[in-house]
Amino acid sequence: MSAHVEVLSTDLRRTKIKVTPGTYMVDVLGEACQKFNLNSDKYQLKHKQKLIDLSGPFRTSGLVSGAKLELVQKSKSAAVVSIALDVNGQRYTKKLSSDMTLWQVMRQFEVAEKGLNLTGRGTPKSSTGPQGTSGQLYFEAPVVSIMGREYTSMEDLQKTLSQCGINSGSIVLRVSFRETEKTLYEAMQDIGQYLKEVESDQPKTQADEPSAPATGSAPAIEEPIEDLTLAAGPKPIKESTLAEPELQTGSVEGTKAAAPVAPAPEPVPKTDPMDIVDEVVAPPAIPPTETTTTISEPSDPLVPTGVFNAPSSTTPIAARIQVEDSVYEPTIAHAQLRQQQLLQRAQNQRLKSDAELAADAAEEAARLAKVTRVDIKIRFPDQTSAQWTVAPEHTGAFLYQAVKGVMTHPDQPFRLILPGTHPIVAVQDGNKRLVADYKLRGRALLNLVWDEAASQEAREAPFLKGSVASRAREVVVPDVSQEEGEEEKDVQAGQSSSSGQEVKRKGDHGLDSDAVKKKLGKLFKLPGRK
Repeated sequence: MSAHVEVLSTDLRRTKIKVTPGTYMVDVLGEACQKFNLNSDKYQLKHKQKLIDLSGPFRTSGLVSGAKLELVQKSKSAAVVSIALDVNGQRYTKKLSSDMTLWQVMRQFEVAEKGLNLTGRGTPKSSTGPQGTSGQLYFEAPVVSIMGREYTSMEDLQKTLSQCGINSGSIVLRVSFRETEKTLYEAMQDIGQYLKEVESDQPKTQADEPSAPATGSAPAIEEPIEDLTLAAGPKPIKESTLAEPELQTGSVEGTKAAAPVAPAPEPVPKTDPMDIVDEVVAPPAIPPTETTTTISEPSDPLVPTGVFNAPSSTTPIAARIQVEDSVYEPTIAHAQLRQQQLLQRAQNQRLKSDAELAADAAEEAARLAKVTRVDIKIRFPDQTSAQWTVAPEHTGAFLYQAVKGVMTHPDQPFRLILPGTHPIVAVQDGNKRLVADYKLRGRALLNLVWDEAASQEAREAPFLKGSVASRAREVVVPDVSQEEGEEEKDVQAGQSSSSGQEVKRKGDHGLDSDAVKKKLGKLFKLPGRK
């Protein structure tokens, strides 16, 4: 018994598509777009305000005969898809962009998983003919199965995940291998030539479809096929490496090795508002309100540049500051800022390309290379503290040695913790550099905590030894309330000078609305309401 579904386009045109239980929904989308003369890569099917999984057949979609489907436009930015690759019962997982082809997906897994070979496998065959060569390697073509549908040819493997009906969520891709009558050498040459032709056609496709997203896709698929180790039985067979367009000699040791990734393209300027910007969270710095009195910097870097006593009060200074409740009342500017944040989070965001990730890493390395010194303050368990000035070449072992030089019990184990990190990050007593590896810069604060093996005597005794504790100074904290009083006097003086001018309209609370808008605009960098 034949069934059908009715597809409604965005311009209210209708068409009926005949389906069978085994008809894949991605084929339904393609046939509907063909009748409407539309590009199926830009549309999705929706039923009762819910997107349909295009990767499965009609019998698993939950639709009935005569169901009415809507044709809706797809997001221009690629989505993130969780891929589980099943190869001979062994599963690998990775999150990739939906605009990557099946061939690129396999290449990504080859790079990520050491020893995994999917696109360059060969098996030996013995030929008994008069011109046969014993042990000739023949190409094993990968076959990708998605929801029971197999993609075998190179044309099929150049389809993107989106074209296969995978636009979001997670999916299992099962990869098997089919023996061919082509030798490995001939197959590699044919694949290389085909990939070159595909890449040469890409500029024409992008010119014909200007609305297709040009960013966020994987690197170019033209790539040398090198370092192929071919599986044949329980033992690996060494094979000469192949490259495009010529054959290069040389053997590779080891089991199945994946071909390297093509050179990444030049970094893309970060002007797209959909870019995901990785925020580099620096370790918490010493509060700027603390005015520390340091001793003249000694010639020995192991000697602290400043030693400070523990606070005289058990109540934190921040808790003793009196602040009016009106400071915590949300304003219109706060609401506008929150709305902007929600709008930004609601927008589709694409994954960064390899070139953008490499550019971010290069920028971070350049920033760290400019660091010439770091002031590190370490807070001890008894609330005393000491400060050292370190250079970029200093390591965690240097910091541990410096701390042991001021301790009463230097033989007791301890750890140096970066506060505010989750999971907890500890500076190890090793060769990792404080600037390059731990990303410390400017002024950093560390907390010293005792290890579980530390003795009770060391925990109860003063942490600093007598000669160092005698140099300790008090931490001077400025009076914040006095500074605020001076600012209020300046504001009042400005208001009295303008008393002869025209009185401005007041708000509900008796405040000058224009002045409030101006001040909020400066604080939150938002324009005032008109």
